[in-house]
Amino acid sequence: MQIPDVPPQLLTALVEAAEGQRLALVGGVVRDLLLHRHHQDPWGGLPDLDLVVEGSVADLLARLPVALEHQFGMAIQMRQWQHVRYGTVDLELQLPHEIGGTVLVDLATARSEVYPEPGKNPIVSPATIEHDLARRDFTVNAIAIELSGNTRIVTRLLDPYQGRLDIAHRKLRFLHRESVRDDPTRVLRGARYSARLGFDLSPESLHQIKSTIKCWPWLWSHGDPLEIVPPALSSRLKRELDILLQMQQWRQAVRALHSWGGLELLDGVLQEEKCIITYLARGERLGLPSLMTMSACAPDPLTLATRLRLPQCQLDCLRQFINLSEILTSQDLSTQKPSYCCQILEAHGLCSDAVALALIYGIGPRRVLLEWWYKWRFIKGTKGPIELIQEGFAPGPELGHELRRLRDEALDCNMNLL
Repeated sequence: MQIPDVPPQLLTALVEAAEGQRLALVGGVVRDLLLHRHHQDPWGGLPDLDLVVEGSVADLLARLPVALEHQFGMAIQMRQWQHVRYGTVDLELQLPHEIGGTVLVDLATARSEVYPEPGKNPIVSPATIEHDLARRDFTVNAIAIELSGNTRIVTRLLDPYQGRLDIAHRKLRFLHRESVRDDPTRVLRGARYSARLGFDLSPESLHQIKSTIKCWPWLWSHGDPLEIVPPALSSRLKRELDILLQMQQWRQAVRALHSWGGLELLDGVLQEEKCIITYLARGERLGLPSLMTMSACAPDPLTLATRLRLPQCQLDCLRQFINLSEILTSQDLSTQKPSYCCQILEAHGLCSDAVALALIYGIGPRRVLLEWWYKWRFIKGTKGPIELIQEGFAPGPELGHELRRLRDEALDCNMNLL
């Protein structure tokens, strides 16, 4: 079996290191390989190689360096990161450049999952490869290629949920009736797969999304204390949103998410907002973090941003945006001099991203905000502090006042009033 970008010696080494333990390729690499071989989809590259093993990953990992050297005829540099809780190991293999270069491998113990409560982290236990496939999100991702053999690799396709049929029909179908209830982030993954692969969501899966969100089975609801929010509605949701909004096809993914009613997981107002893609595109052009831009659209930006665990700097920016919005709606800057507008837009260490958010959401006079963003904030006075000190100004309030006066003069010089 040949996988693009994967040297055959690597798979042989992995089977050798398994020493009879059942080992299988799983996940996106199997789905993409089937799309490439049987449906002529272009090969999009190999982000990583996912494998599951029945038994101890640690034992396989201990034998892997010798197996790699045996198959490649040289020692292979290997870095690893272990995640003890879920029995997984992330590997970075430095193969010779002419063979394949850097290859990322994710090794995991085959496991089953039980969700004690909707949206909570699952309880995991070692299991068979078949049980491991049963815990996955969509049928097209619940296909495995079992690897075995001594001198050559022998493969066996495991497809207990008819994922190949859904691949042929280019359909996304949840594995179980409780898939969204157990883990709502699967909705976001579905939007991402839909955008990247050009798949449509099956009618029964769309019904599951809408009916689950409508009944809202999770113990936390909008307005409840944030400390009780389950991980699938906070940290895991943020992680999936980050991946979705960074992908090249993010517009298609957000459009799918919106059409499915999936933005309700964040906030009902976001689900009703028809211009969310426009706002995100504006934020992208201005270089703003996408999740911060999205949070600013919510009726309570700080609450959503806190639930999604955005960094403190983004929380501070959103707080400044809220304060600036109140100022911009209470007075008209369109008739003021540039110097006065700059005093407002730069007051109290206001960050530029807060002004950008006001520009994105149309709060305040657009022309003033554009002038500030692209021109005024870069204008300096005719003299700097060193020159003024040389002229006799002492460091202190008087020097600061003169610097501001000179900058105001430069801002207003030869500029028409808005």
